[in-house]
Amino acid sequence: MNYFKIYRIDSGIQIENKHGEVTQLIQQAWDDFINQSDLYTICAQKSYEKAPLGKIQTPIESQEIWAAGVTYLRSKVARMEESKESGGDTFYDKVYDAQRPEIFYKGNQLRAVGNHGLVRIRKDSTWNVPEPELTLFINNSNQIAGYLVGNDMSSRDIEGENPLYLPQAKVYDASAGIGPCLLVTENPLAPETIISMRIFRNQSEVFQGETQIAQMKRSHQELAEYLTREMSFPQGVYLMTGTCIVPDLPFTLQAHDEIHIQIEPIGTLIQTVQA
Repeated sequence: MNYFKIYRIDSGIQIENKHGEVTQLIQQAWDDFINQSDLYTICAQKSYEKAPLGKIQTPIESQEIWAAGVTYLRSKVARMEESKESGGDTFYDKVYDAQRPEIFYKGNQLRAVGNHGLVRIRKDSTWNVPEPELTLFINNSNQIAGYLVGNDMSSRDIEGENPLYLPQAKVYDASAGIGPCLLVTENPLAPETIISMRIFRNQSEVFQGETQIAQMKRSHQELAEYLTREMSFPQGVYLMTGTCIVPDLPFTLQAHDEIHIQIEPIGTLIQTVQA
């Protein structure tokens, strides 16, 4: 598959081709560059050479980050289990089979954390997990124009207590992991594309899981259409598409845990839980 990786650098933009060659620094605003029509063709027309990348920044400026929930059967089962005591399990059962998907606001540049950044867990939560998610970039023409790796940090005990607490469980400082780059491809990612996550504690692996995006109940286009149906995004928007890699109790994140989320050919998003 042909593809290009677009990196937001401290002083501009650089693009890397599948051979590991990069462009010279592009002096253009991130918002303007990624919202150009036919972004893949624009990348293909650039000149590439063997050279180092600059200092990589979080690939976001004015974009909002949204997320879809309960798009995998495993996620449905996990959410029903955690919210059964509160009586909220029926909500997750119904939304999995409903025509309308669950879509919620996740954050913006202020809440976002990039590659090798520090994500946070809430002080008032006792059960915190990362959620690895393929993330779509939908441009200002409502077209799916690229892909990123997403980490939907979640406080599952808060969400399980009452579904109405979902915004507090999902949206807080340093809760939206995204990166390491924006991948643009000639064709959509294959259904066999693997999402994997490994968590390390004191240099030892304490969790590992993987899935294929083919396990999603809903299509990427369906989720994008619902998000943009009654909302405009002048600088484009990122949409996390849900997860089915859900660590079970008694696992919960601790300070200094290192999270590795890999989706090839996008790459690996590595983040550490803040002390």
